[in-house]
Amino acid sequence: MPPAPAALTCRYPAQVLDLANWKITLPVAKPGDPTSPLEVKQPQLRTYSNSPYFVASSRCDSVTFRAPVKGVTTPGSTYPRSELREMANNGANNASWSSTLGTHRITATEAFTALPKVKPHLVGLQVRDANDDLSAFRLEGSNLYITDGNNSHYKLVTDLYTLGTRFEAKFEVSGGMIRAYYNGVLQATLLKVFTGGYFKAGAYTQANCTNSSPCSSDNYGSTAIYKLTLFHQLPALNQMLPPVTVPVPSVGLMPY
Repeated sequence: MPPAPAALTCRYPAQVLDLANWKITLPVAKPGDPTSPLEVKQPQLRTYSNSPYFVASSRCDSVTFRAPVKGVTTPGSTYPRSELREMANNGANNASWSSTLGTHRITATEAFTALPKVKPHLVGLQVRDANDDLSAFRLEGSNLYITDGNNSHYKLVTDLYTLGTRFEAKFEVSGGMIRAYYNGVLQATLLKVFTGGYFKAGAYTQANCTNSSPCSSDNYGSTAIYKLTLFHQLPALNQMLPPVTVPVPSVGLMPY
């Protein structure tokens, strides 16, 4: 008999998910700057993990994202995150696309695995523009919502969500619209005309030490992402540019 295959082991999240066009923001301080969160980009992200905040599972089938309520936050937020931010050009530049030009899609198979105490709110997937969040999959207790800007309860997807339950979340953006799908079923269609678009995925804990206790690293929100794919399609160049009319000068007839 042939020998049994060796057990698969993964040391890094990039061995589980394709992270070529992502960077990670973590709820820990950047070295030398205790007020700023640590960010890791490509090519370092290929061989990077940070337990317990960003780590591959022992079975190599998922990546865990954890953000404690006492975590370091980004300048524009009071909440901590262990979250991927979409990039472009193999991680060299921030992704930035338009909702009216082409089709842009993110699909994630994920599970919410822990919620912060007192305020059990957690975001697992987002679409944003250059200025603000536009829509997200947000869990509050057992209620899973799709948000619309500041309306965090725009669409109740289910009020019976159980921690650890895998589901497929998808955002598709085209024609100035955001369409949100849960397990392949369309849940919401939002009119959103914007530029500077990008996706985010991971654990964005919607609680901190002012509204959740205990204020400790053991009080956190977390997700597991099993599959994460991006899709972008732009129209052909001749569809992107308006037709150009070139005037043809009149040419007089030469006399015989």
